[in-house]
Amino acid sequence: MAARLTLEHVNLRFGGVKVLEDVGFEVQPGEVFGLVGPNGAGKTSLFNCISGHYRPSSGSIRIDEQEVLATAPWRLSRLGLARTFQHPALQLHATVLENVMLGAHPRLRGGPVSWSLRVPPTGKDERSLRADALELLDRFGLGWAAMRTPDEMSHGLHKGIELCRAMLLQPRLLLLDEPAAGLPHSEVDGFIDQVRRMRSDFDITIVIVEHHMGLISALTDRVVVLDHGRKLMEGTASQAQADARVIEAYIGKDAADDAA
Repeated sequence: MAARLTLEHVNLRFGGVKVLEDVGFEVQPGEVFGLVGPNGAGKTSLFNCISGHYRPSSGSIRIDEQEVLATAPWRLSRLGLARTFQHPALQLHATVLENVMLGAHPRLRGGPVSWSLRVPPTGKDERSLRADALELLDRFGLGWAAMRTPDEMSHGLHKGIELCRAMLLQPRLLLLDEPAAGLPHSEVDGFIDQVRRMRSDFDITIVIVEHHMGLISALTDRVVVLDHGRKLMEGTASQAQADARVIEAYIGKDAADDAA
């Protein structure tokens, strides 16, 4: 079942530097939600707080009603959270299928000892994961590449592999960090289609950090705009693009005054 994500008064500091200040919003189950803002706005830092890679200085982050502030990433994966990264971290000389399966260890019963000994339940789980991974690769148009290695494939295909790896966790909440970064226009269109299919085929909540406003406009129900670590506005993508504060944050006050 798709998860609700709630942030309240999230603050993040590195030494004396304020990275995030009093950020809060709520993402409803099943929404596609955008997190946008200029470079240095704090978007990826906020993602890292949600996914457990950073520990906020204060505040609350909840998945449904469970507080997850400063929870380890592996524990969050068991609660149904998965994420992708701007630069996919793939094992370039392993097969695509192996790369997809690498992300699904939380679905295996037992622990490292039983996994290494390959006790019968582990073998059964691995066969199930392999079947699910192949099905996902087929669903996202990558079935042909299952036994190939990523080192002979494009950056756009790497993004697709990472997306399949995240989806193999069967997440209820998926965080996508700049999925369009480095993609040509034709591949951005293909990614938009993929996310639309995910939304129709899976019961999932999706949060996207992205600069590509065409993608944000095409996919999201609502967005939050950050600027210098603070929430600037919340609304639809079209409302954000028409908001004078957002225009000023993206292009600068002098340029906004000149445009006016």
